[in-house]
Formats: sequence, structure tokens, C-alpha cells
Amino acid sequence: MTTPPLTRYDRSMLRLMNDRRAMPLYATATRRRSVVAAHLALTAAIGALMAYALPADGRPVWPLVAVVVLLLPWMVATGAINGATRGLLELRERALDERQSEERARVQARAHRVTTLLLATAAAALLIVQLTGGASPKTYAGPLLLAVLAVHWLMPLWVAGLMVRDESAEEDEEDGHLAA
Repeated sequence: MTTPPLTRYDRSMLRLMNDRRAMPLYATATRRRSVVAAHLALTAAIGALMAYALPADGRPVWPLVAVVVLLLPWMVATGAINGATRGLLELRERALDERQSEERARVQARAHRVTTLLLATAAAALLIVQLTGGASPKTYAGPLLLAVLAVHWLMPLWVAGLMVRDESAEEDEEDGHLAA
């Protein structure tokens, strides 16, 4: 089976995802972990601010302004993770080579397992709250569902950012395969 040719959009995204100008942000494993941690923290902060601001009447507008301000560094962190993975999750399948397709499948499988554990934990927490006679699970269900949805959406990005290897390690591995 032949893959369809790359469209202009595919070629443009491929160039963008392989642009190395932002490489200092994610050149080492420590920096990539820091970017993923920052992205996770920004996501949590944005989610908390939205959970605080949206359901209440008469609350000040500052939380929504803070969300807008936090979106810029969140987008920069998202771009850094996408750059580190060379667009592993953003590019269409036809723009990936075999190694990248396999890596995408591994990332998605691992993210699926982690998200499943989080869903099980969330369901158990709601059941425990209900069984212990605490506040009604309905109180927590909406915000918890939105949080789990956000984590489900972003988990592959975080996993990919944590799994990507240094460029020199990838080159050494490829050289080792060629020499063997």
C-alpha cells in the first residue's frame, strides 16, 4: 500500500516541527523534563483558575485575565515539547517515517495506560467520598471530569516529551546499527 503524497500543509508542518531554532529549550533530558513539568504546572494553574472563576456569580474577573496571561507561556511550552518530539503527535501519519510511527504508537499506548489509571483513581475517589458520607459526588464530578478530560488530551504530549531521547543518543544508536 502506498502512502498518499505530502500536501503543502504536511510539508509546512514538517518544516515547522523540524525547526531547530528553539533547541536550547529542550536540548537535554533535564530541560525537556523541566519544560514538561512547567507545562503540567501551567495546565493545572489554568484549570484551577477556570474552576474558580467560571461557576461563581459576582466573582472578580482577575482569574480569567490570569488565564489569558498564562496561555502564552503554556503555548511556548507546548511548542517546545512539539519541537523536541519533532511533531510526533502533531504531524499526520503520512508525514512520519516508520520509526516515528512506531514511536507514536508507543507514546499513545503508554499515555493510554496512565490515563486509565487516573480515571480509575478519580472513580475510586468519587466512590469513597460517596461511601464515607462526605459532600455529594455531584459537587466534584464536573470539575473532576474536566480535569481528567484535559489530562487525557495532554497526556500523550507529556509522555512524548518525557520519552524523547537526546539527539546525540539517537545518532549514536543509528551509527551502532550501521556498524553492526
